[in-house]
Amino acid sequence: MPRPLPPSPWEFDPAAWPDDDCVAGGADLDPSTVIEAYRLGAFPMPHDDLLLWWSPMMRGVLHPAELHVSRSLRRSLPRFTMTVDQSFDEVMDACADPDRPGAWIDEDIRAAYQRLHELGWAHSVETRDDHGQLVGGLYGLAIGGLFAGESMFHHATDASKAALVELARRWDHGLIDVQWSTPHLASLGVVELARTDYLSAIGELVSEPPRQVW
Repeated sequence: MPRPLPPSPWEFDPAAWPDDDCVAGGADLDPSTVIEAYRLGAFPMPHDDLLLWWSPMMRGVLHPAELHVSRSLRRSLPRFTMTVDQSFDEVMDACADPDRPGAWIDEDIRAAYQRLHELGWAHSVETRDDHGQLVGGLYGLAIGGLFAGESMFHHATDASKAALVELARRWDHGLIDVQWSTPHLASLGVVELARTDYLSAIGELVSEPPRQVW
């Protein structure tokens, strides 16, 4: 269960945000700050050594019941074994690989989410091959009925998709935030919500009790 956090000294006010995906800069990555930001629709992502906070004008979300599992993916799933929270650090390391295109997870972000994992807020879903080796996965934050996905990776075909299928199975009556949609995510059932609709959608979800899915 996530541990209670003290109030954040930083204020995140969606009413004051500009009509831009990047809504603020500065603050810190203390657990209470990060969780408060997510509750109000923002997430941290550094750029050029600056800590920036983002709330996309069009937010990518997945309603678990609308996950699209193609026939080829359905055939792939039996090849994998799924686990949760057994290899959080390894999943983060793979997602943070600096050789990946668009790599953005720096040491500060890594340390912040490792701390959130220790406190029960951040979780990982791991995909393993038939030898038990980690070949894919994802991580993110569980806040009430919202799972805020941060990043995913794969070293085997369909391994990251398998992690998303497992997450959707566990999160069947909530909402999965993927930040920005991509054609790849859209093929899996991800849709876009305008920022105002997203903030409305998560208002009650983030106030729900923690979910017993981990």
